[in-house]
Amino acid sequence: MNLKEALDNHVFEVIGEIGDTLNQKTFVIGGFVRDYLLQRELKKDIDIVTEGSGIALAKETAKVLGNTSSVSFFKRFGTAMFRHKDIDWEFVGARKESYSKDSRKPAVEDGSIQDDQLRRDFTINALAISLNQKNYGEFVDPFNGMQDLQDKVIRTPLDPNITYSDDPLRMMRAIRFASQLNFDIEADSFHAIQQNAKRLDIISIERIMAEFNKILLSPKPSYGLILLDNANLLERFLPELTDLKGIEEKEGQTHKDNFYHTFEVVDNISKHTDNLWLIWAALLHDIGKAPTKKFDNKVGWTFHSHEFVGSKMVPKIFRRLRLPMGNEMQYVKKLVMLSSRPIPLVSEEATDNALRRLLFDAGQDLEDLFTLCKADITTKNAKKQARFKNNFNKVEEKIKEVEERDHIRNFQPPISGEDIMQAFNIQPCREVGMIKNKIKEAILDGELKNDRNEAYAFMLRLGKKAGFKIQKNL
Repeated sequence: MNLKEALDNHVFEVIGEIGDTLNQKTFVIGGFVRDYLLQRELKKDIDIVTEGSGIALAKETAKVLGNTSSVSFFKRFGTAMFRHKDIDWEFVGARKESYSKDSRKPAVEDGSIQDDQLRRDFTINALAISLNQKNYGEFVDPFNGMQDLQDKVIRTPLDPNITYSDDPLRMMRAIRFASQLNFDIEADSFHAIQQNAKRLDIISIERIMAEFNKILLSPKPSYGLILLDNANLLERFLPELTDLKGIEEKEGQTHKDNFYHTFEVVDNISKHTDNLWLIWAALLHDIGKAPTKKFDNKVGWTFHSHEFVGSKMVPKIFRRLRLPMGNEMQYVKKLVMLSSRPIPLVSEEATDNALRRLLFDAGQDLEDLFTLCKADITTKNAKKQARFKNNFNKVEEKIKEVEERDHIRNFQPPISGEDIMQAFNIQPCREVGMIKNKIKEAILDGELKNDRNEAYAFMLRLGKKAGFKIQKNL
């Protein structure tokens, strides 16, 4: 595939022709070029850099393409952007940058294409292609970025200590690209990340999470997670996870390394979902094991109530990391809390009551819970693995049978608080909630059908026991 086949080449040609008219050297640079060379799906945003005014180039290009109304200008940064044929085209003047130690925001001045490439984070992102007519399609590769693409290496154009100290977010980006592309980080570059790890503290947690979430969504997240740990970065924003590290021995008894087990679970679940928050649930499912770890002389190492403790930790972690505190957090918290609940149900003695309660508690997230439970099977024994997965499949079948019969999923009690107050002509009080809860518990325990008439009769009996008088008109 050549450049003209890569995308609607008419736009590139228009940009180059206008660049010639304005006497400006003009290039497509960065992610589009990298992905074009890697034969990856091409990005929906394209960066154009020019030796001159990016805003002037954008204005004239948009005019020729008929997109003048959609151009956005950012004069402070010397950039402009417009959307054309579902692609975001961003224009910027070539520049050079200098940094101070306490900020990742650089001082900027006009520069050449070489200056602009020098300020880029990695050689594979510094590749440019000329759009001017005299050398249209010519690669500009001063740092051997194409060779690094072939060698599958992440390397910086500058001394890596300078690159990462200037903008510490690049440390996260290096690991993110390595994880997404399955590349190695060049040895000096990785050592520089380790040396500059503390500099990550000047980066906003929102920017860190944007990169971290992309690592979690990469084909094999554990690759990026292990790099983050080896680079001393993971502990800086997620110490609850690194606290799971290590195997302790006491009286000849050990426990598994819950840190690396977690990474296996995340890899397993990533094969079956691209739901970021389900992957987060896998990442945090054992987070309560560090604070609950104890040694019992009779049974060895225990982690009692680690699911409950872990679920309580989720809101604090989400709040600190500026992750969504709404449905996403509640979903992760719920799955962490329920992560071990299906395990005892694999036995033949599992009661319908237990299945009903799991159905009620999991609701619409039941399938995701089972996906998590199956991902949690990390034994290397193939027979054991097959047996465990088969057991979970059996439980799923049992639950389907119970649901078809009792309709418990997303269960709402057939008797409301208003029904109770009207039946006995009473005002809101503690007893109303108690009666409503007893009806719910009786249905979940199989003592009552999930049926309004049967539940209403049960309510009347409970009310009479509580000393309430039934209204004659009901």
